Amino acid sequence: MPQLLRINKLNFRIVFTLTVLLTVRFTAHAQNSYELNTGWKCAAIKDVKQDGYQLSGASFNSNSWMPATVPGTVLTTLLNNKKIPDPFYGMNNELIPDIYKTGAEYYTYWFVKEFNELPATAGNQVYLNLRGVNYSCDIYLNGHKLNKTLQKGMFLRFSYNITPFVAKNGHNKLAILVYPPDVLGNANGGQGGDGTIARNVGLQYTAGWDWIQPVRDRNTGIWDKVTIKKTSPVRITDTHVITKVPGVRRFDGFQQPATIKFEAEVNNPTAKIVRGVLNYEIAGAAVSKNVTLKPNATVTVTLNDYILKNPKLWWPNGYGPQNLYDVKVKFVINGKTVSDQQSLKVGVREIQSEWNEHTGSRQIAVNGQKIFIKGGNWIISDAMLRLSDLRYDAEVRFHHDMNLNLIRVWGGAMIERPEFYDACDRYGLLVFQDLWGSGDCNGRWIDPMKLDDQWTRRQYPNNHRLFLRSAEDQIKMIRNHASLAIWCGGNEITPPEDILVALKDTILPKLDNTRWFVDYSNSEEMSRNVWGGNGDGPYGIQPLSVFWEHQTYPFNSEIGSVGVGDYESLKRFIPAQNQIAPVYDEQTHKTKMDSVWAYHKYIGYDTSINKYGKAKNAEDFARKAQLVNYDQYRGLAEGFTAHMWDWYTGFIIWKTQNPWTAMRGQMYDYYLDPNACLYGLHNGSEPLHVMCNPVTGMVTLANNTFKPKRSMMLVVKTFDMDGKEKLLTQVFVDIVPSSTKKILSVKKAMDEMAAKEGGFLSLQLLNTDKSVISENLYWLPDSKGEFSGLQNMKADGLVSTTRFIKPGKIEVILNNKQQKMLSFFNRISLIDQDTKQRILPAFYTDNYISVLPGAEKKIIVEYPVTTGKNLTIEIDGWNSAAKTTIKIQN
Repeated sequence: MPQLLRINKLNFRIVFTLTVLLTVRFTAHAQNSYELNTGWKCAAIKDVKQDGYQLSGASFNSNSWMPATVPGTVLTTLLNNKKIPDPFYGMNNELIPDIYKTGAEYYTYWFVKEFNELPATAGNQVYLNLRGVNYSCDIYLNGHKLNKTLQKGMFLRFSYNITPFVAKNGHNKLAILVYPPDVLGNANGGQGGDGTIARNVGLQYTAGWDWIQPVRDRNTGIWDKVTIKKTSPVRITDTHVITKVPGVRRFDGFQQPATIKFEAEVNNPTAKIVRGVLNYEIAGAAVSKNVTLKPNATVTVTLNDYILKNPKLWWPNGYGPQNLYDVKVKFVINGKTVSDQQSLKVGVREIQSEWNEHTGSRQIAVNGQKIFIKGGNWIISDAMLRLSDLRYDAEVRFHHDMNLNLIRVWGGAMIERPEFYDACDRYGLLVFQDLWGSGDCNGRWIDPMKLDDQWTRRQYPNNHRLFLRSAEDQIKMIRNHASLAIWCGGNEITPPEDILVALKDTILPKLDNTRWFVDYSNSEEMSRNVWGGNGDGPYGIQPLSVFWEHQTYPFNSEIGSVGVGDYESLKRFIPAQNQIAPVYDEQTHKTKMDSVWAYHKYIGYDTSINKYGKAKNAEDFARKAQLVNYDQYRGLAEGFTAHMWDWYTGFIIWKTQNPWTAMRGQMYDYYLDPNACLYGLHNGSEPLHVMCNPVTGMVTLANNTFKPKRSMMLVVKTFDMDGKEKLLTQVFVDIVPSSTKKILSVKKAMDEMAAKEGGFLSLQLLNTDKSVISENLYWLPDSKGEFSGLQNMKADGLVSTTRFIKPGKIEVILNNKQQKMLSFFNRISLIDQDTKQRILPAFYTDNYISVLPGAEKKIIVEYPVTTGKNLTIEIDGWNSAAKTTIKIQN
């Protein structure tokens, strides 16, 4: 119990810090709309004798019911009321009843909410909007049932005109009965369990996967926002903004015009004809059209194109700024009454794609400039659907900090929320959005864990019409976002043929015809390797030579590996008695691991840890794992980048985040604590980068920008394990935009170091004022491929200080003394000295930092502005005598 209490306190602290993290301004709800997100009550259906008419009546008292979390799931409510243990900790998930065994009724719940709203007058309207209920529900308001038939569809927005049912005294009561998915799915250990979870149009991971245990309630609940909206007679429902940016553009300087295309769906629910003006404003200009709406009519109104002069363009991360225009949409009646309005953020950009014959793959361009795709696969922000604007911002910012430019949203989860896309718009992350389906559940392979044969699974889901209705609705919900770049039919398999044809031939051409649609995530329409066909991988830990020397799929949608966090991360979800390091047997090629590690899906590091010396304990294992993490993801990014436009047009890592406390494929843990994967990727993916092929010793430059880079000095040095420095060369170099360039080989020097006990290779690019603009430090093995030298390194001479910049931002300065050994692999952590815990999330401009003798490095740390004042910086270096703790002086 103390461990559970500690984790729950940690969760509370993380949620609290997230709520105060952002300094960016979010677009607020218009004054005519508000969210019903507090004061909900709930009860299991088996404990309720009344029906919906009674529960929503004025006389029913729900004070004795359990407080409910809305938006949220049943499981979230039970956890918040301490009815279940934290399923993310240890093996607590095994203590929670699974819906397949209990039956659906166990997780079928009533939710009630009282709210104040006076009746509308003078033709005004009031709407109840539900953005997501899993899986179906009945809705009652003030003794009236709103839905004539069962509301079904996890991925459908529903809107009810409640004008006739609003209470005269303004005191309203809402009652919603939420049913679990139609098919519960047997969580039998397979990918998606027995596969039948995919008979629904819903989440597939909830029946378990190789990176998550089953979600016991299958995410039943009112999981997305519930809002009340008030309008005058006419309501604006969905808008559609298209930006056309012809030609090849630069990210700076004067721009030729762009074209803005706009249409909106408007609704008149009244019995009278309504005349008015639909208009939108952008960059100080207004575009409008007179509209006449017949009674009870819904029409799509198209406005004249607007030519935007000298537009401020939107670019992907690393290629230019993410300019966003404020667009205000209004329907005005009688020249003065604003009937309804919406506020949008619009990025002016155009997405293009074409087939690259040389690589044999598709390539993406933005505003006429080809973009080398560096992406990460994303599942979902939280497996229990505890979604928030602020957590989305933190996670997407991490992807920005990795120097990635794309996130792929995997098909076993969902079309992501507008708040996720808002963050991607801000940080410049293109989005590759899968629709619902996966090869595992939907029949691509023979699978003995599945209940149905391939032919039956191939026709999942049961309700094709619901799938198509949901696709139409969700496309409308997110199509205005600049970041949305690619639609995909599904993960590793197409949807059934009738669904695929409808998407390609009807739905997307009508609703969103400006983006590339690929039929499935590793389709030959996306990529074909040199032997013909397409696929993904490799998965698991790889020798670095694989990334550099072995050609894989030219636009690889999934390639990835390990991701164990450090010891502070492991302690958050592994009980003390289970903090036991895995042991790899080099003879049997099998790993012996603790049961909790296995339960949390540990993926083996094989021989990689032992190359740094056999792990003494879990702490030592996790520390050495960070060296492997950094090397793996730096090597992956570098190997692909070195062959861009020759072998590859892009890569997407499997995967960059976990929505559960899994121990694989993550650059940061569930609690938003980054590990060395993130910073290895940050290094290897930087826009201007100097790197070295570990096989050939070839030093190469990569320029992933639109500008030529000239008059740079390349400085190449080695350091042996005694600290002796040797200058190999320094030479002026330049490179053209969007290219790689081989400079020279240092293979001889690498072999000389290997003949001893390894050493370090330092690569630096300097600009004309001698500032370092790209730096890379490789630690090299001995002739046996082991890092024997690292195990006996001399102590460094690191001296560290901090500088308070402003609340929420500090600078850490690392200086290494001239005659000392280089300071290797320093982890910087921001600590709350009162709790002795890391501040999460915190954002570091770099981490796991090495400092050459006589050199200085400066790191900026950003953190929540309301964090307590008793803060320290902790520095844990590989060859430091002890951890360094520095108090931050405000």
